[in-house]
Amino acid sequence: MTQLPPLRLTGADILRDGEMQRRSLAVENGRIARGPLPPVDMTGYLILPGIVDLHGQAFERQIAPRPGTLLPVETALRATAREAAAHGVTTAYIAQRWGWEGGIASPDFAENVLQGVSDVAVAALIDMRAQLRLDTHTADSQQRLLHAIRRHGVDLVVFHDTLGASGQWSEDPALQARTLGVPLAAFEAARTTAKGQSRLVPRHLCQLAEAFDTLGVTYGSHGDMDGETRDRYRLLGAYVAECPADPRAAAVAHATDGPVILPAPALIQDDPRQWAMLRRGLCDILVSDCHYPSLAHAAWSLVDTGQMDLPRAWSMISATPAHLMGMHDRGRLDHRARADFVVMNATTREIELTVSAGRLAYLSGEAGARLMASLSEARIAAE
Repeated sequence: MTQLPPLRLTGADILRDGEMQRRSLAVENGRIARGPLPPVDMTGYLILPGIVDLHGQAFERQIAPRPGTLLPVETALRATAREAAAHGVTTAYIAQRWGWEGGIASPDFAENVLQGVSDVAVAALIDMRAQLRLDTHTADSQQRLLHAIRRHGVDLVVFHDTLGASGQWSEDPALQARTLGVPLAAFEAARTTAKGQSRLVPRHLCQLAEAFDTLGVTYGSHGDMDGETRDRYRLLGAYVAECPADPRAAAVAHATDGPVILPAPALIQDDPRQWAMLRRGLCDILVSDCHYPSLAHAAWSLVDTGQMDLPRAWSMISATPAHLMGMHDRGRLDHRARADFVVMNATTREIELTVSAGRLAYLSGEAGARLMASLSEARIAAE
């Protein structure tokens, strides 16, 4: 990674204090700074806070590009970091399943991914962290789970009931087994074992909630099918509603001050249910889910359809998720904040620069050429 020298980006429209402002942005020692630093002209560009993505599953395509093919975890995560940076993500939560299904959703595989994130994060282009999507019917691995969370510093977990009302794998177990990379017989046996834990689930979740509160883990639920399900999780302390499957669940979350997270790709695909929740004001945060380019694209879709202005739309992928996770040093371009930002072509809306903690994570286009020319001139002058 290349640490930027002290510099000041000028001529751009910058998102600051909830509005677009024509002003300069100074960067020094990985932080937003002040002062008369060497200028770099960014006329014709927008400078926006780096994207904070709380739920990214695109790495699964890098690990398992097709059924039956598994590539090294670290190689996949490094490629994922580069892909995320290219689309403006400066803080990326890798969403890994911890479930009963086996294969790439098993505790064994989850531990490999958590270790991979820990290893790759040391030298990654961006800030990489892990989120766990925890199947509720995993009481038999509770202590193993808590050990993994402590060891790897996992600070975001969502509960997901794949055997209750959602029952999402029951319709085509053969397809799911093939996707996970496990024999159908093994998948069905695991499902039977998981169903046998049903009576243990309520106590299991209560114990986890108590442990998460102690550990400072933010937790919620994934894919709630109705308002009653969301309310049950809320009573546990799981306030975050991630990708609710029904507007009633999102409505209950908002009525009880719980943030609602929706997948950005669904908006790009014009999913009517997701758009209905958004138009009703039942969405606080957008996540990449399986597709990093959708984050910026979705923000602009909200602008182009008249739902909200750019500062508010962009806050759904920057300031608001950062606030939820207590990351008060990012998601905004304030003095002394972490220098996480993107430089976007105002005409094409293409991201041409991504900077994470003052380090170059992605560089392209005219903005990249201007930056490199300025740095070359500074080196020649210094010599």
